[in-house]
Amino acid sequence: MRLFNSLSVILLSFLMLSPSTYAEEVYAAVASNFTIAMKDIAKQYEEESGNKVVLSFGSSGKFFAQIQHGAPFQVFLSADQNKPDALEKAGFVVPNSRFTYAIGALALWSAKPDFIHNNDARLKSGDFNKLALANPKLAPYGVAATEVLQSLGLTESTKSKWVMGENISQTYQFASTGNADLGFVALSQIMSKGHIEKGSSWIIPTDQYSPIRQDAVLLKSAENSTAAKGLLDYLRSDKARNIIHSYGYKTE
Repeated sequence: MRLFNSLSVILLSFLMLSPSTYAEEVYAAVASNFTIAMKDIAKQYEEESGNKVVLSFGSSGKFFAQIQHGAPFQVFLSADQNKPDALEKAGFVVPNSRFTYAIGALALWSAKPDFIHNNDARLKSGDFNKLALANPKLAPYGVAATEVLQSLGLTESTKSKWVMGENISQTYQFASTGNADLGFVALSQIMSKGHIEKGSSWIIPTDQYSPIRQDAVLLKSAENSTAAKGLLDYLRSDKARNIIHSYGYKTE
């Protein structure tokens, strides 16, 4: 009888263990422009699912190369569509898992209040020390920045003042520290809950650059991971989309 009671207690304790005891870890590579939004989304997903999300932020181009060389990521949130598409064609992605999780927006920003007055006048005047932009060879937001300069006819006149970041996070750092008076940054880096947090800016009309469609994929290493699939499903939920919109992105 005592043995039976002891076994019953052990079984009951086992059944009462919280879901977090069985939590899975999801390893996600995330484009640097989506850093703040993804931290908020991952936190909510962890609270609701009991799973743990391990986030790595950086250049989509670097993640693209790392995934091809066997980096142990399970989910990839790129800053563009081209890299997820290429990974899918090369067999690194679970078929039909790719979708657009956000459509980015570009802003010209200065850490100085009243330096920019929601237009291109400061940029056209040339009255600034440096202009920060992400390297267009590595970052979609850098491509968008060069398209804006070209559309304004300012490529050649500003080129001597360019300082390039490896990704949009480094670009923002150049501008936020004052090493560059101006910077082409992701709107999400300066916006929270629908408002520009500090400095001064020009939210650039979307007709001046190609749409920045950002795609996510489930990588082959996570083909049987319930937690990784759950994270991507959560990314498409209304709760996640509300967060995404609050940082200036659009969704489909």
